[in-house]
Amino acid sequence: MYQSDITQFLNQLKQQKPQLEEQQRKGRALLWDKQPLDLDERERQQASRVKQTSYVYYQNF
Repeated sequence: MYQSDITQFLNQLKQQKPQLEEQQRKGRALLWDKQPLDLDERERQQASRVKQTSYVYYQNF
């Protein structure tokens, strides 16, 4: 059965470093998998947000 060079490389890498997939999962969980916000907390965050002016580059002081 044909396997591309990339597939062969990935299979070899997984054999050499069996902990690699677990490290990838931990990295993903750290950076991307976030807990859902509490609805009350989200409402407070949106209420405390400062409104942006219509033209942000001009500040009329």
